[in-house]
Amino acid sequence: MTSLGCEDSASLRAPPRGACGALLALAGLLLACGAPPPPARAPDAPPAGWSHWGGDAGGTRFSPLDEITPANVGALERAWTFRTGDWDPSDAQRTSFQATPVLRGDTLYFCSPSNLVFALDAETGAQRWRFDPHSDGGEYDRVCRGVTLWEDPAAEPGSACAVRVFTATNDARLLAIDAENGSPCAGFGSRGEIDLEAGLGAALPGDLRVTSPPTALGDVVAVGSLIADNRRVDMPGGVVRGFDARTGALRWAFDPAPPSAPPAPPAADGSAQFHRGTPNAWGVFSADTARDLLFVPTGNPSNDFYRGEARGEIDYYGSSVVALRGASGEVVWRFQTVHHDLWDYDVGAQPTLLELELRGARVPAVAVSTKAGHVFLLRRETGTALFPVEERAVPQSDAPGERTAPTQPFPSFPPPLHPHGVRADDLFGFTPWDRAQCASELAELRNEGAFTPPSSRGSLQFPGVAGGVNWGGAAHDPARGLLFLAQSRIALTQRLVPREELTAAPRTRDRWTVPMEGAPFALEQRVFVSPFGVPCTRPPWFELLAIDLHSGAVAWRAPLGTTRGSVPWPFWLPLAPPGMGGPLATRSGLVFIGAALDGYLRAFDAASGAELWRSHLPAGAHANPMTYRVRPGGRQFVVIAAGGHTSLPSARGDYLFAYALP
Repeated sequence: MTSLGCEDSASLRAPPRGACGALLALAGLLLACGAPPPPARAPDAPPAGWSHWGGDAGGTRFSPLDEITPANVGALERAWTFRTGDWDPSDAQRTSFQATPVLRGDTLYFCSPSNLVFALDAETGAQRWRFDPHSDGGEYDRVCRGVTLWEDPAAEPGSACAVRVFTATNDARLLAIDAENGSPCAGFGSRGEIDLEAGLGAALPGDLRVTSPPTALGDVVAVGSLIADNRRVDMPGGVVRGFDARTGALRWAFDPAPPSAPPAPPAADGSAQFHRGTPNAWGVFSADTARDLLFVPTGNPSNDFYRGEARGEIDYYGSSVVALRGASGEVVWRFQTVHHDLWDYDVGAQPTLLELELRGARVPAVAVSTKAGHVFLLRRETGTALFPVEERAVPQSDAPGERTAPTQPFPSFPPPLHPHGVRADDLFGFTPWDRAQCASELAELRNEGAFTPPSSRGSLQFPGVAGGVNWGGAAHDPARGLLFLAQSRIALTQRLVPREELTAAPRTRDRWTVPMEGAPFALEQRVFVSPFGVPCTRPPWFELLAIDLHSGAVAWRAPLGTTRGSVPWPFWLPLAPPGMGGPLATRSGLVFIGAALDGYLRAFDAASGAELWRSHLPAGAHANPMTYRVRPGGRQFVVIAAGGHTSLPSARGDYLFAYALP
């Protein structure tokens, strides 16, 4: 256990700006170091847990705890630090530490990028057990966002595997582990595991991975998969399966082929076979246990940026939220956020289950946040929109053989959150020269809004493939009626390259080529940056925002992050470079978030968006934070993983940090 001094955190009332801001930040730091201790915590303050990756089954990322408040958050200190050992600075392996722990009793459970599973004492950070599944992620990015807890109501208390930890791996296995001692549950599948490639037909290394935690609903554990983007047309299908949580027997399978598709042929060995190239479900699911509903966010079919007429309606379930019956896998409803998605605008964010007050009645709803910068509010039982959604005409493809959807859905409440398209006065540069270079490049591109299709001429994509809102998702404060989101604002250029013109091009940080085998084109993508490597669009490039669910308006926006870690001091500017991760909200009126490229964990005032506190971490905190109190009268802890992200230039590591008041 380590505790760090005041130089590692600061109490702030607004983001520092310029020399005056630096002096104010220093003054705030001195005040924080010399501040009196916070009031004594109530001896009967109730415990509050974090039982699911998103806080609860509905993914609200909200805690009823209120010990840490806007008034005393400046006194937060690091309570303990745990290191997983799952990182070697001399190893070139691409890893992202994106895990959010879950809590049961006084034990935290989480996974590391290589699928190691840990159980820690939640108050001290001491390790209780460690499980190594010997996952082979190959040369591909290793990610594990979390694990899932399930308690068997029919088991004798204290019996083996009465409480299970479910996790899925980078080499496509579903595992069941005894929560008490970290041993495999021998009666589940084959010695505690299930091969998720079974029945999917031919697959190459890296085609199929699982990066998000499974979802338990009743006595079923459901799991989707990440199908690698843009490799080839004939990829394994994005099937979602429900397994018996006790035995591992397959209970149902949702094959996301269009309803009109003929049955898929069986595999050569006679086992189940699913349609190939269908949309996958790589994000985190939500569950409504009372209604036996599973809310599945989906991505795109293969290939993302060109599918052509020959692909037909393969994307019927793409870029959607699909509600499944938990016991049977039956499709209850589908809502598509992007039609014939040619932009990789997956629904990566976990759907958020909440209640809205409409005409004096409380309506069960689901909020769907998207990479396109849209939030759709739907009726939970039917998937119908609670507020008007307009189908607007959008630009059409000029690529031979491609079919573009004539319209796309735009929400009215809240209206789109992200700018659509880039105008000349939206351009940014540190000098007139680099801004002019951006303007010259923009003039050569198709630039007709968020749904400008890829073309051989070159097109601007804004929002880019990272969003908008990505897998970090939203946090909902029910008392204040606010929904908090982090979204990126980075544009890309993309060009369809005829296959006969394709040459091997090295991938760099801002330019890469994706093969899209089986299509007549490959795709060249590039971050829209100036010759100085700075985004051509105006900052902020990453922001935290709050939506007022009473009015549909944006209550506030706050730039998220500085250029620390990207450029040397003294050029640490509040320009908010792109990041990745999501927020946590508490009843006391705080929003905690890491996510930014500069490596800080921050606390914002939920009412105003003012930054109140931050603590610098030795590695990028691109995971969602969580909070809990283990016992009556105990301390409230805020916990976040810090280990960097493969696609962002943030520092790497293997840290789990816990903060609490003195």
